[in-house]
Amino acid sequence: MALTQKGRNLQAGTMKFDEYHIAPEIKRSLRKLGFKRPTDIQYKAIPPILKGEDVLAVAQTGTGKTAAFAIPILHILHQRLKKSSRKSGIKCLVMVPTHELAMQIEEAFKALGQYTRVKVMSLFGGVEQAPQIERLRKRVDVLIATPGRVFDLLSQGHLQLQQVEILVLDEADHMLDIGFLKDIRDLTRKLPHNRQTLFFSATIDEKIKKLAYSLIRQQAIRIQISPQNPVAKNVDHAVAFVAMDDKRFFLERLIRQYPTHKILVFVRTKVRAERVQKALARAEIQSDYIHSGKDQQARNQLMARFKSGQLRVLIATDITARGIDFPRVDLVVNYDLPQQAENYVHRVGRTGRGNRRGMAISFCSQQETSLLEAIQSFLGKDIEVLPIDPEIYEEVVHSSPTSEANWKQLLAEEENRPKSRKKKKKK
Repeated sequence: MALTQKGRNLQAGTMKFDEYHIAPEIKRSLRKLGFKRPTDIQYKAIPPILKGEDVLAVAQTGTGKTAAFAIPILHILHQRLKKSSRKSGIKCLVMVPTHELAMQIEEAFKALGQYTRVKVMSLFGGVEQAPQIERLRKRVDVLIATPGRVFDLLSQGHLQLQQVEILVLDEADHMLDIGFLKDIRDLTRKLPHNRQTLFFSATIDEKIKKLAYSLIRQQAIRIQISPQNPVAKNVDHAVAFVAMDDKRFFLERLIRQYPTHKILVFVRTKVRAERVQKALARAEIQSDYIHSGKDQQARNQLMARFKSGQLRVLIATDITARGIDFPRVDLVVNYDLPQQAENYVHRVGRTGRGNRRGMAISFCSQQETSLLEAIQSFLGKDIEVLPIDPEIYEEVVHSSPTSEANWKQLLAEEENRPKSRKKKKKK
């Protein structure tokens, strides 16, 4: 992963990373990565984490929160490794909801700590246990993991967490959404009580507050990053009113209209992802889908193809895509509007990163108008409507090779073709 610095905010002032009291090895990594000044969440989170305080932070995707906890954790562990020759053991446990996010955070830790002595490993299900068990026998200082595989290896006696000094819960709201509440509570009972806890979430509600306050110390530092505009300024947004059954035709048209763009298409369910991919295949458009039904090796290969540009169109569900860094996405298509308004921000945040401009186009059917209203209320403004002339609409639908009229014509032509007669064999 090419680690990039996002979410710069004037509140961070003019302070530079060179002015922080962090190890020179980490400063060297920051310079190499092009990190000069902290983002707002980094500016507010790094000092208390360095002091050993608990932190409850609410910050959206793209604000630079991974580096906000990785930088001070790397400094703390690197300094301790330099001074102590204690028995090795996992000192920091980072819990995340998905395999892809675990790998992404592992890459970020390794990039930021490349000149330190800190050893980092990610742990997740969907792959063979044996190599992971073998790796755990060696020194691991930072473990980034999903709950399922952690409990598997704990129950088998292959994972020891008695020496954990720092616990990080990242994308905590998403972990609750996909049912990890009991797992998190069970896990914390197996960790040392006297630990530092860092709790990061993109959103905050009563359920998340209850969990956070049960884990962090009473005097924890509370940080909330609430930008006036929750979506990036360099993303152009538009919505087109399209009937549910006609969406595939307009997606075909968009993909053909932008033949060099890398396009990320969001759908509501795994079944929808597969159906959209099949519809595009019938239109002779290459695409693929990513969801939790694919095994980890297939998902890794798919992400590698998309990152390299070998695959130009990727269809994804919210659960799978949350927290993943999709590099250099030119166009985000909301094929289905998200059920939760805040997920719109997560989706469109995949484009328009850094200095690049991006586009986000949403298809809204009659059944989804209430979802559109909720999104616009969450954003505090209306999304520009992309007007479609009725004649153009009909042209898009009927000119598609997958339209009903064209399919009927193809079937009729097939029926009218002379069939080769096979000679009957004599008995």
